[in-house]
Amino acid sequence: MKKRSQRAVQAVGLFTASAMLLSGCAGFGGGSAEDEGSLTFTAWGSEAEEAEFRDLISQFEAENEGVSVKLNLVPYDQMFSNIDAQLSAGNAPDVFRVDYGNLGVYSSQGQLLDLSDAFSADEIAEFTPAMWEAVSFEGTPYGVPHQTDVSALLVNTKMLADAGIDTASLPQTQEDAWSWEEFGDVATQLRASLPENQYPFVYNWQLAGAARWLSWLFQADGTFTDGSKATIDSAEGERALEFTKSFFDQGWVPPASSTKGTVYADSLFTEGTAAMTFAGSFLVPDIDYLTKFDWTALPMPRDERGATDLGGNALVASKDSNNPELAAEFLKFMVSEEAMAQFCAATNELPTRTALSGDAIEFAVRPDIMPVFVDQAATIEPSDVKQLTSPVMAAVNTALQDQLEAAFVGGQSTTETLANLSAAIEEAAN
Repeated sequence: MKKRSQRAVQAVGLFTASAMLLSGCAGFGGGSAEDEGSLTFTAWGSEAEEAEFRDLISQFEAENEGVSVKLNLVPYDQMFSNIDAQLSAGNAPDVFRVDYGNLGVYSSQGQLLDLSDAFSADEIAEFTPAMWEAVSFEGTPYGVPHQTDVSALLVNTKMLADAGIDTASLPQTQEDAWSWEEFGDVATQLRASLPENQYPFVYNWQLAGAARWLSWLFQADGTFTDGSKATIDSAEGERALEFTKSFFDQGWVPPASSTKGTVYADSLFTEGTAAMTFAGSFLVPDIDYLTKFDWTALPMPRDERGATDLGGNALVASKDSNNPELAAEFLKFMVSEEAMAQFCAATNELPTRTALSGDAIEFAVRPDIMPVFVDQAATIEPSDVKQLTSPVMAAVNTALQDQLEAAFVGGQSTTETLANLSAAIEEAAN
């Protein structure tokens, strides 16, 4: 596997700027198909994802005589500026891939096909409620939750054992996940054991990932917006911010690993600088390829509840598709139990169907640890998703990056940080 092959093509959990400038559509292969039995499908993808997309398309075509689906694969960094231009010009692809952080922009602007008639109540119930919420806007589904990606805690078992931590009794399920206090105790024990140039852990909020801090807020049972106003300036917000500030105050994380850090957290883990890291499941193949030591995955720590970040992608259809019924059928096929199991197994991505929980999927890489990620995904609640897929998330992510940096390494007080975040959320919402 090529180094960084997964990260180079995926934008999971990173709430990228959703107000893209319009640009040309060169290389995107045209818009909606005019042929009654044809669809165009635009996506980005790794080599493994491309192989599965093509295989599943072949299966769909075989099951639907006379139907053809043209796949256009493009770089992620060109994806949405071109989609925006095509939607504006009225020649968008019939179906396209979109990360959950950007989905709210399109669904809130009436640019996607309403799938209400495509799924019965019983069929909707087969998906986790949080992931169905992820593709819905004001109660209406405008896409299908194709897969997700979440963070869990990866640990270098030798470094923990050398610090006197019992690696035979590490938590494996949500029920026995470390509390914040227990996690802090482990970090303190590691800090006392490790040399000065090594650290207990590193968190993955660098390089546009500042929104991953919200996992701590959700774990404290807090919120950052109720849809109309900011709610982050609260007792829960204060608890989450004070705890995460302690990461730097206690020397638990590298000083340069804050929200404006320029080195990915998993890189510090694979090179041995950090004993533990928070990392998304999509990175498991790369980490497994790069590491020369034994490591495993644990659930994220819990406070009032468990929580994690929302990554992954939906599949949607353009409202102006020439073949809306066929587009809806293709979307349903792509998230059928069999198709989802096949896609996730080959790509090490996580399912959104309840029947595929736990160890129901035999993942291609590290099947021993992937159930930890699958179960971690179940800690995402619909209320979390409703906030995280808001059209204001791009602005919120920018504010988090700036304000958390000021709090973690700039000495800004908790009171000022929460007030500034609240003001930024209010501005973005109005």
